[in-house]
Order: sequence, then structure tokens, then C-alpha cells
Amino acid sequence: MLGILFNDKECKELDYVLRKELDEMLLDLNDSRLDGDIKQAIARRYKIIFRMYARIASPKELSRYALNARTYR
Repeated sequence: MLGILFNDKECKELDYVLRKELDEMLLDLNDSRLDGDIKQAIARRYKIIFRMYARIASPKELSRYALNARTYR
């Protein structure tokens, strides 16, 4: 297990970066031009980034990025 200490400014920056990454992946997952294999790879990455974001976000903010697990398999 690794641990990192962030000051308030760094925590806000991490929050911003993770939210933007999640937003971009949501756009990609809703893009009809992408095939299933690519969407599955994006969905796997989305889960990792979502878990990282879950460590610093409030439940209200987190609910915005919760996916239906069956949607992108």
C-alpha cells in the first residue's frame, strides 16, 4: 500500500483532474462510433479512475459519476 499526503491546493487539483478525466470517458462511452472492445477498455479504466475519485469526493459529487454496471460491458 502506498500513501501520499496532499495539501489543500493539491487535493483540489487532483479532484479537478479526475473529474475531467471521468467526463471525457463518459463522452467516449456514449460515442456510437466506438466499438464494443474499445468501450470495454474505457469502462475498465473508468472504474479505476472512479475509485480514485471516490477517495476524495463527497457522496453527492460521486453520485454524478456512478455508472450502471451493465451499461458498458
